[in-house]
Amino acid sequence: MKNKKITRKITQGVYALTTMGGGCIVDAVSQVSAGDYPCISVAVMKTNHTHDLMKKENRFALSVLGKKVAPKIIQIFGMNSMRNLNKFQMIPTQKEMELPIIPDSLGYMICEIIDSIDMDTHTLFIGKLIEADILQEGEAMSYGYYQDHKEDYVKVNTSCGKTAWICTACGYIYYGEEIPQNFKCPQCGLDCSYFKKLDN
Repeated sequence: MKNKKITRKITQGVYALTTMGGGCIVDAVSQVSAGDYPCISVAVMKTNHTHDLMKKENRFALSVLGKKVAPKIIQIFGMNSMRNLNKFQMIPTQKEMELPIIPDSLGYMICEIIDSIDMDTHTLFIGKLIEADILQEGEAMSYGYYQDHKEDYVKVNTSCGKTAWICTACGYIYYGEEIPQNFKCPQCGLDCSYFKKLDN
């Protein structure tokens, strides 16, 4: 494969996926049917704690992130796991149909899970849209825009004197003088070629 980064040019948005007990940042979201209650699909990486929660729950929410979203939302929901951090204590949320959604978003969709498909590294969850609203006007953040402006959203303060490397896909930080050639990001699974050295 010459360069799989071309997939970053696929037009898709950036969303905060939430369910009971957890949430994460996702980009592989699509409307797959029409009608009064359209179906929405979302692909969730199997290593994510949110994936485990989705397998147990029957509903999920998607908050549509705009270009002007607070960077902290992406940092907390995209670069941490609920296994180690209660994201809902750090980011304001509000309840809609008992699910947490992000009020600092363009709007939200609440879906009832009707099917799931195993996709190797991810599970594709398909939900029927049962509630939705627009919270504010603005331009939705695309995955391409996020990649082009990622450094503005994932600025990381590192300890002086420590050599740090950031995964350019998910923002995970690795500390060490060099990254082992066989190293894979424990958060998104990509190899060491996706890491960039941070300036102290």
